[in-house]
Formats: sequence, C-alpha cells, structure tokens
Amino acid sequence: MPELPEVETTRAGISPGLVGQQIHKVIVREHRFRWPIPVDLPLQLAQQRILAVSRRSKYLLLKVTQGTVLIHLGMSGSLRLLASTQPPAKHDHVDVVMENGAVLRFNDPRRFGCVLYTTDPIDSHPLIQHLGPEPLSDAFTADYLASRCLRRQLPIKNFIMDAKVVVGVGNIYANEALFLSGIHPNRTPDSLSNDEVVTLTDNIRTILAQAIKRGGTTLRDFSNADGKPGYFAQELLVYGKKGKPCTACKTVLVEVRLQNRSSVFCPHCQPACAD
Repeated sequence: MPELPEVETTRAGISPGLVGQQIHKVIVREHRFRWPIPVDLPLQLAQQRILAVSRRSKYLLLKVTQGTVLIHLGMSGSLRLLASTQPPAKHDHVDVVMENGAVLRFNDPRRFGCVLYTTDPIDSHPLIQHLGPEPLSDAFTADYLASRCLRRQLPIKNFIMDAKVVVGVGNIYANEALFLSGIHPNRTPDSLSNDEVVTLTDNIRTILAQAIKRGGTTLRDFSNADGKPGYFAQELLVYGKKGKPCTACKTVLVEVRLQNRSSVFCPHCQPACAD
C-alpha cells in the first residue's frame, strides 16, 4: 500500500506538469470504487484550471479554480502524467486530460482508492477533518506526542499508526522507527519515558524524510509517478526481515502480529519492558 513517502513522491512527480494547466475533459471508465466516483465529475471539472498540487496525509489534493480534487491511491493505485496518445491499459480507470494534451491517468487494480471533488474548504472534508499533524511539520513535536501518550495503553506501534495521532506512519515505517528507537512494538504509550518519546519523535521524522528522499519503498505494485520504483526498501532494517540477524547485535529478528499487521523487531535491542 502506498504510504506517505510514496504519495509525496507522486505529488512531487506530477506537480510540475499540472500546475497552471486547464482541464479539457475527464474520462471515467469505472465508477465503482471504495468511495464511488461521482457521475457528474467530468462536468464539474471541465475547463477548471489546476492551481496547486499538495498532499494531506495520504491524500493528494488538486486545487482547482472552484474547489479541490481529492485522490487516494488505495492499496495499489498509481498516478502517471502521460501523453494523450498513450492508450489506456487495464485498470486505467480515470483520465484527466489537459488542454495541452497531457493526461493525468489513475490506475487502481483493486479499486480501494478514490477520486472525489468538493467545493467546500478541504480541511472540513469528512476524510480530512479528523487527521492528526503531518510528521514532518512543526506541529509534530515530542511535547505533542507525549501529551497524546498519557494514559494510552494500546501497543505503541498501533498508536503511532493512528492517523488521528499523526498521519502517514504506515506499517513499514512504524517498524523501522521503533527499531531505531529501541522500543518494543507491544509496549504501551504511557510506559515510554520522556527521553524515549523524544527519540521516537525524531526517528519518525528521520525515517520518513529518508524514505521521501529515496523515492519511497517498492513493495508489490508501487512505482512512482514516472513509473520508476522507490529505493528505500534497500535500506530497511527490520521490516520483512524475520529470521535474519539484527544489524546492530546479530540477534535473530522476531515477527509478531499486532491487529493483523506484521511487526518485526529485535528482542535484544527492543526489550519488552523498559529498564
């Protein structure tokens, strides 16, 4: 599933070719998605100009003249900016055709993504309004995270993956941040010391910034906006490495399931109880 670094990589890839362009037409080949694509979407977007391309959590936001297009890549979706002469492939469900002939093409084999449109302020949209701070923003601080950890007794891994706490910390990056912080994934937020909260906050920021720089992580279907894979997978330390030696101490890495998610950790570097 594309996570925050993959979505940010996509945003950076498509933005230069879209900003300032006028939408000529929208072609919808399939409306049946997790959130169905509105039948009147082509009429709503025709002749509007794209003013900006931004991201909120895992949502791509195309600011147009009279509103915002909200796009989610779902489990396996991708966006490519192509020439209009390139014929659609299987699962190419939506084309946003520009006046200059370029096409923003949305491909989603599993149809878990969405392409929606609103004329209301985007921060009030039901999919956006309850989201926590961006992990690379000034709002995500150790003091903020410590305040949210108070009296919370679920596994810390599930806690930092909660988009109401902080957005964009998906399964891959939660595994990596906890390993770098020396925190067992099943410890509770209220058991963390102040120093551990500071370390975890720093490592969440660091791991996501590094992943964005490397173009995301290639897992199964993901490739970025120009069709090339991300390369952060080559730098993963624990995710997907069950049974391999820890890079720090050579202890065999262990995998457990937390809320049906794979969690890989080092029993030595990430003890179950705080010292």
